[in-house]
Amino acid sequence: METTTFPLQFTERALRRIQQILQKQGQEGAYLRVGVRSGGCSGFEYVMMPTQQVRPDDLTAEFGGVRVIIDPKSAKVLAGTTIDYTGQLIGGGFQFQNPNAKRQCGCGTSFSV
Repeated sequence: METTTFPLQFTERALRRIQQILQKQGQEGAYLRVGVRSGGCSGFEYVMMPTQQVRPDDLTAEFGGVRVIIDPKSAKVLAGTTIDYTGQLIGGGFQFQNPNAKRQCGCGTSFSV
């Protein structure tokens, strides 16, 4: 486990929703992998998915009972990011407040640095 400061933070709303989703999927013991991949209309898109697999170079942390992992490349792009959740009908869902994003698409799921 890496001992440096973890690059992400989560709001209480986001953690509650993540716990609900993991429970509904029968994945309560899984890790939540957070990262970025090439794609989307702005260059990068955010990725969040449950997994049982932790790679040797992954950074790990626990937030309110949610075990989170992130790969080193994504950690650099997401450093300082806070993940929130809103249940609004329009524009709702998980929102990434990424201070490194120079430009973001209208739906908030892709960005450029």
